This record gives sequence, C-alpha cells and structure tokens, in this order.
Amino acid sequence: MVNQYETVFIMTPVLSDQQIKETVKKYQKILSDNNAEIVFEHNWGMRKLAYPIQKKTTGFYYLIEFKAEGSVIAKLETYYKRDETLLRFLTVALDKHAIAYNEKKRANGLKGQQAKKEQKPEVNNVESKNEEE
Repeated sequence: MVNQYETVFIMTPVLSDQQIKETVKKYQKILSDNNAEIVFEHNWGMRKLAYPIQKKTTGFYYLIEFKAEGSVIAKLETYYKRDETLLRFLTVALDKHAIAYNEKKRANGLKGQQAKKEQKPEVNNVESKNEEE
C-alpha cells in the first residue's frame, strides 16, 4: 500500500553549496529508484540547532514529502545512517489530516508569495505633530 511520508534531514554546516546539492540529489535518486513519487520539497537552509550535535550548533535543513511503499522507509533510513554528512533525520507517515494541512499550507504560502510580489511598496507621508499645530 502506498502511503505519504515526510522526511527531514539535517546536514552538517561545513558542507559547500555543491556538496549540499549532491546530498539532496542522492536522496531524491534513492526515492525515485524505489518508485517513490516526490510530492513536495523545501530547502529550509541554515538553521540554528536546538542543542549542539557533534559540537555543531547549526545545520542545513531539507524536507521532502513523498508517496511510497512502507518498505522504502527502511532503505532510506539505512542510507541516512551510513551518511556521515547528516547530523539528524526524521521520517514520519502522514495521515489524511496532515496531508490536507500540508496542501492547504502550500496553497496559502503560494498565494501569500504572489500577493507580496503584486503589492507595490507604499510610501508613507507621515507629518509630525508640530506641523499640524
């Protein structure tokens, strides 16, 4: 049975942009090679960690939402565990409510981004109180 999953992994902050892209492509390929359909991806970028991991206080976060068989998760997490560039990872199965929430969040996020692009910057003409008196 095909379920929908969400996986987040944190890469070490000492990686170059090229190494980050290669790591992400590696996991995208692992998923596609195992007949997983990638629904959504989001690069969260460099973030501060809640607590130090391997003496590092920041990491590059990346999220992938995908549809796959349950057996794919074990394979994916085996690759995660073998990868020394990853600090942490988490994969969760999404229920119908989480899927609906994610879709709504993405739709609202895209609308919000489009609205920001369409808005022209406002120029505030603020007069001081002394001028009014």
